[in-house]
Amino acid sequence: MNIFVLLYNSGTDKEGIHSIELKGRTIVLMFEDKDDAIRYCGLLEAQDFPLPTVEMIDIKEIKDFCIKLDYEYKLVERNFVPKNAEDRLLISPPQKNLEVEDWDGDNNKEKIDINTIKENLEKLL
Repeated sequence: MNIFVLLYNSGTDKEGIHSIELKGRTIVLMFEDKDDAIRYCGLLEAQDFPLPTVEMIDIKEIKDFCIKLDYEYKLVERNFVPKNAEDRLLISPPQKNLEVEDWDGDNNKEKIDINTIKENLEKLL
């Protein structure tokens, strides 16, 4: 199965993959739908992150890569609907990098809601 990932400096010796840090874990995002990956790139760019490229790759390669480096991976499925604040990070990057202790589930001080996602999407227009 092929999926889409976000790469920085693709094809160079400084190539890197986009990941998020959550509760002390490094999580590599994999997108089932290319349009979702492109949309996520746009949201990153709107927040002044360097713009990654969307690359198609076999899911087994990414899983093997993550296992080797002790990373986790999350597949963002087509038509994914978030159920909590952590899930929202799979479709909209955080406004800022959060410290691990700021992510306490329901005690999260930095609430990410539908309005934040909407604002991020509006920045793309």
